[in-house]
Amino acid sequence: MSAISAENIISIIQSEIENFEWKESDRETGKVIWVGDGIATIYGIEHAMYGEIVVFENGTKGMVQDIRQNEIGCILFGRDTGIKEGTKVVRTKKKAGVPVGKGFIGRVVNALGEPIDGKGNIEEEGYLPVEQDAPGIVDRKSVDTPMETGILSIDSMFPIGRGQRELIIGDRQTGKTSIATDTIINQRGKDVICIYVAIGQKASTVAKIVSTLQEHKAMDYSIVMSATASDAASLQYIAPYAGTSMAEFFMHQGKDVLIVYDDLSKHAVAYRAISLLLERSPGREAYPGDVFYLHSRLLERSSKLSDELGGGSITALPIIETQAGDVSAYIPTNVISITDGQIFLESNLFNSGMRPAVNVGLSVSRVGGAAQTKAMKKAAGSVRIDLAQYREMEVFTQFSSDLDDNTKKQLNHGKALMELLKQKLCHPYSLHEQVMILTMANKGIFDEVPTKEVRDCCREVLNYIDLKHGEIAEKIETEKVLTEEISKAIIDAAHEFMETKN
Repeated sequence: MSAISAENIISIIQSEIENFEWKESDRETGKVIWVGDGIATIYGIEHAMYGEIVVFENGTKGMVQDIRQNEIGCILFGRDTGIKEGTKVVRTKKKAGVPVGKGFIGRVVNALGEPIDGKGNIEEEGYLPVEQDAPGIVDRKSVDTPMETGILSIDSMFPIGRGQRELIIGDRQTGKTSIATDTIINQRGKDVICIYVAIGQKASTVAKIVSTLQEHKAMDYSIVMSATASDAASLQYIAPYAGTSMAEFFMHQGKDVLIVYDDLSKHAVAYRAISLLLERSPGREAYPGDVFYLHSRLLERSSKLSDELGGGSITALPIIETQAGDVSAYIPTNVISITDGQIFLESNLFNSGMRPAVNVGLSVSRVGGAAQTKAMKKAAGSVRIDLAQYREMEVFTQFSSDLDDNTKKQLNHGKALMELLKQKLCHPYSLHEQVMILTMANKGIFDEVPTKEVRDCCREVLNYIDLKHGEIAEKIETEKVLTEEISKAIIDAAHEFMETKN
């Protein structure tokens, strides 16, 4: 028998390679070998991509989250009741996506973009992947336009700009969601599209928020995406990414979008549940090692695009719930380091009647100052210092009974300022109202007014100025500057009102 030469072996291999026909259809289906807790392990699909959608024979969809040597792990977008061992699974070769379009405005949808408000189907304009790369540095522009919340304490001391990520953090029941909904209500008539993403909330809470938005006609420019506590962890995990894809659709059309994630603590818990079920190694507080990346890749998608790309923006208001005011826990510190500032709400302030319960010392806005209007910047110049001095003085007065006139004057000014920063729910202030309040407060107009009457007196003064001196408000709104002339006109009008009152 003659030996086969090396050349012959090479030529045989080459001809085999050239004549080889790839029959991918043989490898497109697999079978479920284990299912439970919203997770399925599939054998037989060898070429699945991470994040790809697979369809089970009962119509349930799943997303590939774990790729092992001989099997893949999937999270299910639905109940696992109709899936059992041996159920067939088919690859779609499509990544998880969400339908987008203007038809979604005014509607309530689930994490997959399906309507859940009983108002019929939604006309789609496209389909965007749930996971998309964040805009690069060259594609971005610095924040330069204010995103007014209508809340005096925030707009004056911690201004938010369009394209910024500002964290709202605090214990449960401290008014975090209220700040977000008030901000949405304040965008009326400002050509901003708002998206509220509810993650792990009670269905009754979401219904209440929707009715509040409808009451104030805010649903005319808003989308509510809901993945409630009764939904699968997979839907809670995907909801914020799907909401951001919807926001990006509008951003790329040059529009400004405000997106609220309520809340990312529950989002991290849902991801932790999925990761543990997929047998990934737990880390600190049992969260997986990539929990920082979970939120960073989400929040980095919020930005202000350059003029060449249309100049659209996504402003993000992520919400984090703390336990007993502990901002140094794992998830809070992660999100604080990702965002461009935080508004810290405190239980003690809330319970003492200071609402919104913003802690001035721990709150900060890192980039919003550049977006603040000149009028607001000038009017709010000394507010933080005045409040700090008042707090210091208040502590000092606990140890001393006899106070000199100057100290009493400072205390009265601080008390009046604290009262003015209190605000009712769903009653946002316009720019001119905020500028007027701060200008009058700085000049001590309300210092002699009894503390309980300060807010009522302030409202009466504003109504009087609007009625008798409407040109002041018009000037502030159009020119957005606070000149000495406007400032003097505000003070004169306030004195005029005080004289008529007395």
